[in-house]
Amino acid sequence: MSGPTPERAHAGPGPDEKNWAMFCHLSVFAGFIIPLGNIIAPLVLWLMKRRASGYVDHHGREVLNFQITLLLAMVVCWLLALVLIGFVLMAVLGIAALILTIVGIVKASRGEYYRYPFSLRLVN
Repeated sequence: MSGPTPERAHAGPGPDEKNWAMFCHLSVFAGFIIPLGNIIAPLVLWLMKRRASGYVDHHGREVLNFQITLLLAMVVCWLLALVLIGFVLMAVLGIAALILTIVGIVKASRGEYYRYPFSLRLVN
C-alpha cells in the first residue's frame, strides 16, 4: 500500500515541513543584510519547497504577500514623509511587521496555518 497511512493523513505537517515554513518567516530578516532580502530570501525558499509540501507552500505565499504589501506601504510612507506623518507611520509599520512576523514564526513552528492580516494577496 503506497501513500500516507490513515494516521499520517490527518496528523498535520511533519517536523521538516514545520521547519521549512518557519525558515520562510525567519528569512525576512535577510532584509537587514541584503537590500530586498526580505523578499528574495523567502521567494527562494518558497520556490525550492512549494511543490514538496502544501504547508510550506501556504506559509511561503503568505510571507511573500505580506512582504510585498510592506514594501508598497513603505513607499507610501516615504511619500508621506514629505509632510512628516510618514516617519510616524514607518515606525508603526516596522513594529507591526516585527510582531506579525514573530506570530507567523510561532504559528509555523506549532504546525498551524497563518494568514497575515492586512496583506494583499498577490502571489497565488
